[in-house]
Amino acid sequence: MEKQQKYPLGAEHYYLFEEIGSGATATIYRAVCIPTQETVAIKVLDFEKEKSEFCKIAHEAQTMTLMDQPNLLKAHCSFVTDHYLWVVMPFMAAGSCQHIMKSSFPDGFQEAVIATILREVLKGLVNIHQHGDIHRDVKAGNILMDSRGAIKLCDFGASASLFDEGKRLHGRNTFTGTFCWMAPEVMQEEEYDFKADIWSFGITAMELAHGHAPYSGFPPMKILMNIIRDAPPSLDHSERDKKFSKSFRKMIEVCLQKQPHERPSAQKLLKHPFFKKARSSEYLTRTLLKELPSLGDSAKELKIKEDVVIQKKLAEVERGELPRYRMSGWNFDVEAIKTQASQLPDGEEEVERLLPSLISSSC
Repeated sequence: MEKQQKYPLGAEHYYLFEEIGSGATATIYRAVCIPTQETVAIKVLDFEKEKSEFCKIAHEAQTMTLMDQPNLLKAHCSFVTDHYLWVVMPFMAAGSCQHIMKSSFPDGFQEAVIATILREVLKGLVNIHQHGDIHRDVKAGNILMDSRGAIKLCDFGASASLFDEGKRLHGRNTFTGTFCWMAPEVMQEEEYDFKADIWSFGITAMELAHGHAPYSGFPPMKILMNIIRDAPPSLDHSERDKKFSKSFRKMIEVCLQKQPHERPSAQKLLKHPFFKKARSSEYLTRTLLKELPSLGDSAKELKIKEDVVIQKKLAEVERGELPRYRMSGWNFDVEAIKTQASQLPDGEEEVERLLPSLISSSC
């Protein structure tokens, strides 16, 4: 007799509850697998709505199914129903680190919490890099936590391989990721490798410390110009940052080197003294999750707040008080970026050089 698959293929075997997350190409629901009564998360992607994203979506589903490391989110299974792709995943009850900060820790986490989270993320990155892949979108929104404090890195839609038909490539040169976390070499039409993830990791460390990434309130072109031209962001000596240790500052500093070869590998970074501060998953449960509202409730509350902010911003755009630009994942409004660039010193010349990368697509 053929062994029955633990996670059945077909929408009829799952019952969807509330929405717990959404992105540029998908909506994520809390759900239950009816035959086993196990709570799962299901990512639902509409092929008809996102035809241009088909290759990226298919790549992510395949990559998630093949993941086999405790700190990487592995999909249980995936299947197509009508024109929707359903990806069945473990239910990470606490949500993403970004979600936790927005709902309960708007000014960021304590240093021991940051060390604990980042150590687990690094373990996942070591595995990804050892297999010749680059994640290309490391950020708090892609770091998930379950009810027991376990950490998993997710969202492999932007990941790419450094291997092609068994031959190692020198690097990638497609423009992808999310602006605030993007390494300088990714923005400048240069070849890049797994060291781009180390830059994003350093930015994520600052995001976890402050509750937001550096430059997060700026228009896309301003972010791009700051990352390329300015000194790398760092923890300063302000009242906000004086609580952080020298080892944390040094760890961020080695990650945020403009020259990729000066950044450590994920394996080497794991040995940095800062990670001696890391604690157990139980520590995360005690310090972060004890008073955290349910993922469904907090997601609903945050969505209401975000809708209010969006409506306010749209009204400001209509009144001409804000530029028309988008900054969601891989969607770039090129004309708006040109307009923003014209307001910066030498901005038009720089953006013309970068436009081929801005409008390139990878699948």
